[in-house]
Amino acid sequence: MQNITDIIEGYLKDVIELQGQGYIEIKRSELADKFHCVPSQINYVINTRFTAEHGYLVQSKRGGGGYIRILRVTVHSRTDLLDEMDAQVGNGIAQASAEHMIYRLLNEDVISEREANIMRVVIDRSTIPLPIPLRDEIRAYILKAMLRTIKFEKL
Repeated sequence: MQNITDIIEGYLKDVIELQGQGYIEIKRSELADKFHCVPSQINYVINTRFTAEHGYLVQSKRGGGGYIRILRVTVHSRTDLLDEMDAQVGNGIAQASAEHMIYRLLNEDVISEREANIMRVVIDRSTIPLPIPLRDEIRAYILKAMLRTIKFEKL
């Protein structure tokens, strides 16, 4: 059984795809009414499921006519996607963010399911038993090395 977060995420992704524009504009309160939840639940979904690592850009306008715009970021090539991700990793990355990137690579057909599983194991906190922030720094080095390898192997 799906939880409300998964249901809201699925709905928003379906609407983005069905409209064919690559984005949607929503009002948090209207969406909360539709799903019989509090607006903070909508915030949670947007803040955790529609991030740059997932391939989305979120813009908001506050006020009476305010809205939240969720844009699906389209990348022109695999090389651009890998370069964008390499830049996002920075000097350190949390496990959850790294996993989101791996999931996106899988969704964009850049890597196979087997490659994704290997990548997830390599960046897992149990594989890198070091204290934070050192663990996040080591994970960043490893993830960047994998991204660069994929970039040059797939050319």
